[in-house]
Amino acid sequence: MRIFQSLHASWAHCMKNRLCMGTVLASGPLLLCLGTPAMAAGDDASLDALEQQISRIQSEQRALQKALVSVQKQIAAHRTVAHAGTAAAHHGLAAHQLANIDAADNEAGIAVASTGHEDEPTPHHLGANGHFHASGPDAQPVFGGAEDTPTVESVVGHRAEDVISRVAENGVGPHSRETAGAQAAGALGDHGVFHLGPVTLILGGFIDASAVESNRHTASGTFNFWQATPFKNEPRYHTDNFDGSARYSRLSLMARGNVDKYSTISGVFEMDFGAGAATTDAYESNSYAFRMRQAYLAYDNSKENFHFLAGQAWSMLTPGRVGIIPRQESLPETIESSMLVGQTWARQLQFRFVKDFLNHRLWTGLSIENSATLYSTNGFGGDANGMCGSTKLGDGQACVPGGQVATIGSAGTGLTNNALFPNEIAPDVIGKIAWDPHWGHYEVEGILHFPHDRVSTLGAGKNHTAVGGGGGGSMILPVVPHKVEVRLAGLAGYGIGRYGSVLLPDATLKSNGAPSPLFSMQGTAGIIAHPNPLIDVYGYFGYQQAGRSYFSEGGTPYGYGNPGYNSAGCYTELGSCDAGSNIHSVMEATVGAWYRFLKGRYGTVEGGVQLAYSRIHAWEGNGGAPDTSLSEVFMDFRYLPFQ
Repeated sequence: MRIFQSLHASWAHCMKNRLCMGTVLASGPLLLCLGTPAMAAGDDASLDALEQQISRIQSEQRALQKALVSVQKQIAAHRTVAHAGTAAAHHGLAAHQLANIDAADNEAGIAVASTGHEDEPTPHHLGANGHFHASGPDAQPVFGGAEDTPTVESVVGHRAEDVISRVAENGVGPHSRETAGAQAAGALGDHGVFHLGPVTLILGGFIDASAVESNRHTASGTFNFWQATPFKNEPRYHTDNFDGSARYSRLSLMARGNVDKYSTISGVFEMDFGAGAATTDAYESNSYAFRMRQAYLAYDNSKENFHFLAGQAWSMLTPGRVGIIPRQESLPETIESSMLVGQTWARQLQFRFVKDFLNHRLWTGLSIENSATLYSTNGFGGDANGMCGSTKLGDGQACVPGGQVATIGSAGTGLTNNALFPNEIAPDVIGKIAWDPHWGHYEVEGILHFPHDRVSTLGAGKNHTAVGGGGGGSMILPVVPHKVEVRLAGLAGYGIGRYGSVLLPDATLKSNGAPSPLFSMQGTAGIIAHPNPLIDVYGYFGYQQAGRSYFSEGGTPYGYGNPGYNSAGCYTELGSCDAGSNIHSVMEATVGAWYRFLKGRYGTVEGGVQLAYSRIHAWEGNGGAPDTSLSEVFMDFRYLPFQ
């Protein structure tokens, strides 16, 4: 009221001078009177002063417009909270959860594209209902009246791809995009967001320069292949090794559109340079090949609470952080590309069906995924000439006692690489239940796997199919919500060794050539801390082991873990040793940290260091149970232009 009284007095004074111009600034009313006698006389000093005052007014008007937008956002948020009392009863969402949706939009970085230029004015216009709205790259949705108040469906359907993961509020929350765990899962950026009509394009990825110094020569770079860790009989055991590369630099792209106010569809590509082409050399070009990491489409319906995914993505067996949601897999923050001993994961083709219940607290999922049995054929190699009786063994074939040939796979042809592709009669079937109470995230899961081969003799043959599978689970305990969390995960069963980072075998062969699934057990435990937004600290312990299945015939040992295999030479340099192909268990303990030392509208630059110690034990053979170890120091620098 005082503002309008002051305006009225100023207006009465200025009317005497024929012309006036008025505005309301953040500090109060201001009226400029034009056409006064002094100005009419051509007072240049007065005109200069007036121009300066107009410039100042324009600057303050821009500031006022920004302030008005901020106020409107707060009003819209309050209206949303007020509306939540009714909406929550129908849709199962609490008011405080809807109030956080706007923050979730910014975290997901899809519906809102922020340029980060705080000093640039934001365009504005009046909507059809006469309310003041914002537009442009910095705009957030503004609701001017009751008719514009968002429903739960429109919020979930239109605002951001991962907003539903925020609704659970389990104290764990989705990944912060800057963390290495989020980057491993496929986090997208918030700077590289573009709109092409109804489709939004979001960029992600980073430039990665990583290196490792180890006390053994493994020739695998920052990707640990623990089965190739040398024992004492190999000269590589006695040499240190340094290896560095930028091959794990990554690019990702999402295209996302709204089908209607309830549903969205998105497509995701994620690629890096991790493949080693035939022309790659470590002496000059280091020209590693572009490869596919993930490529999938996803459909989400917030009315039916139904989610579908088709394509290559992280297996549904991979532990998650909230619900059963892509790009929210719980992956370790480690620098090593193989992640961690005992980590459950695969990236493979799948058709995933997910339904959530109880206000997005209970999630159930069924996934049909590509199968690939990893065999150990120790002892089944035929004679010194590669003959099984009168038959020359080919790729993917093994010699069973009695001159029978077991075919477990075939070398890739056509557009596939020249590697062994196993016989598979059916896909893997995976089921998962996830629970998100107010504290923590909990999962239980199961898998069915069907190893298959054919055993042939001259003129005849027989197919064999075994049934494997197992179960496990994971949990994340937010000891200090969003600051300190404890992660536990495990999986056990038969024929599922390939789902662990060590890639222990799934199966060997029986005396009749049929598949013999091997027992497998793996687990991880970790503590992860985020003391401030720039630092992440972690410590993990992982363990994985394979069972044994063997027989001997005519004095010849067959199978996996046979005590008749030679291990006497494993302790002597250049000695004969079979331990490397009969691993019993692998453990790893590791600690590390990441520091984001540059962060702004240009992106994020971070550095990391990790210390890791692994110990590998072989099954006891003829000469003892040898073991070996591996100590490593990892270093990494990453530039994330879209984060």
